[in-house]
Amino acid sequence: MAESGTVEGDAAPAPSPSPPPPPPPSSHCSWRWERLRLVTGPWARSLALVAALGLLYFLRGPLRLRDNLAAVSIFLSTLTPKFYVALTGTSSLISGLIFIFEWWYFRKYGTSFIEQVSVSHLRPLIGGTENSNSPQANFSATTGENDMSRQSLSECKVWRNPLNLFRGAEYSRYTWVTGKEPLTYYDMNLSAQDHQTFFTCETDSLRPSDAVMQKTWRERNPQARIKAAYQALELNNDCATAYVLLAEEEATTIVDAEKYFKQALRAGETIYRKSQHCGSQSPQHEAQLRRDTNVLVYVKRRLAMCARKLGRIKEAVKMMRDLMKEFPLLSVLNIHENLLEALLELQAYADVQAVLAKYDDISLPKSAAICYTAALLKARAVSDRFSPETASRRGLSTAEINAVEAIHRAVEFNPHVPKYLLEMKSLILPPEHILKRGDSEAVAYAFFHLQHWKRIEGALNLLHCTWEGTFRMIPYPLEKGHLFYPYPSCTETADRELLPTFHDVSVYPQKELPFFIHFTAGLCSFTAMLALLTHQFPELMVIFAKAFFGTLLSPLSFTMEKIERLMPAGLWHQLSQI
Repeated sequence: MAESGTVEGDAAPAPSPSPPPPPPPSSHCSWRWERLRLVTGPWARSLALVAALGLLYFLRGPLRLRDNLAAVSIFLSTLTPKFYVALTGTSSLISGLIFIFEWWYFRKYGTSFIEQVSVSHLRPLIGGTENSNSPQANFSATTGENDMSRQSLSECKVWRNPLNLFRGAEYSRYTWVTGKEPLTYYDMNLSAQDHQTFFTCETDSLRPSDAVMQKTWRERNPQARIKAAYQALELNNDCATAYVLLAEEEATTIVDAEKYFKQALRAGETIYRKSQHCGSQSPQHEAQLRRDTNVLVYVKRRLAMCARKLGRIKEAVKMMRDLMKEFPLLSVLNIHENLLEALLELQAYADVQAVLAKYDDISLPKSAAICYTAALLKARAVSDRFSPETASRRGLSTAEINAVEAIHRAVEFNPHVPKYLLEMKSLILPPEHILKRGDSEAVAYAFFHLQHWKRIEGALNLLHCTWEGTFRMIPYPLEKGHLFYPYPSCTETADRELLPTFHDVSVYPQKELPFFIHFTAGLCSFTAMLALLTHQFPELMVIFAKAFFGTLLSPLSFTMEKIERLMPAGLWHQLSQI
């Protein structure tokens, strides 16, 4: 069954652009001349090259080309073997440095530096692009830029990780133990923007504690944020957002974080009830009610996550269900993904299937949690009895076909997940934001769901035997998908911003090495071999070099002799007299 909905939910395929209008009558002459220039451009360059070669031939006498070539030949014959050793060694060193730089640039940016410079700077100089003044070029450039901007906005949208960890109790403890920073600056900056969006409004200036917190969310220094949160509590002991910040960043254990969130819940419910019963319907009041709702939902969700982490799973499930019933319009927060993970921990697979039936819908944006959980449930029905040898002899049953198709669907949505589930790649702490269908989402999913796959007997074995078959159905994933839209080409860049530098970002589809990396590697190896041979066998290599250059120049000498026989003897003298 094809997935007709978009991956991101709100991103629809762009309509095909209408054809460009014909040029006005006043521009017919200039347009025809421009078209004639583009058509005759290659012929004109070829004729110019032939004319230049002919002029160089006729000027060979005044320029003394033959004498100069003879002098060069004498100079090359007098060179010692040390010169050839130095020449080949220097060439090998330079080509090796170029190869190292090309490899580093490709690993960092995913493209060749030489190719990029050639396309962006050299190609316009040799006439490889159309004139930007033509109406067709202007229209196509404008349309292409608009299509690319729409595509990048829809495909590279970054989402808040529904299961993100606590900074003080989890991320900071990882830093203390390993000395590595699990969060990037880009990821933390996105979190700061989220906090300013959810926890601030225009009426904060009316309450001193909220005014302090409005500045606190913009503060970069963690210690300064914590200090400002205590200042806000001194002004108002019921400042819910101050307790939220302390729970997220100061608490070093989940138990301490839960205590802060319970205080934030009491303060948040009080403020929320006041906002609800306020008789004013002004835009300022609506903004304040929206902010108080966001604070209350955030606190309840984090309290449910604390209960889940502390082993009170049934309590966490009840809190999540109540939260989804109380605020059904906030499905964009993906609270159902928290519920799915908790139900899987309880092994309540019937309840998991009920949640999937509601949220695994064509009109809703997909996620790795939705697709891979659906695959896990179908694999659970057959994985304990599945054997590749038996399946190859008798064929797949209907249930096994359904399980394999579900795995293929999940792998097509996010092809990075199986390597983490099969422990072919090491896991790291998930970031606070993820890119759907990217490596960041795969890390976040596998970090929490790997234990659920291990718990079901044979599920990982079925995944191992079938997941690579997905790629046979989508040979060109960047151009055409099977059940989803083509795989976005911008995931690698966004994932490198979201994931720490010590993590080896998974790239799909794998990029082939550019031509210039192969070329510089071959050139470096060849010149190094020449340097070694010249150093070991100097006389023999000098003879070889002279024979090589002689053979290389023999066609040119033969051509010049034939031309001289065909041309009159005093042609240049007669032309100079004219």
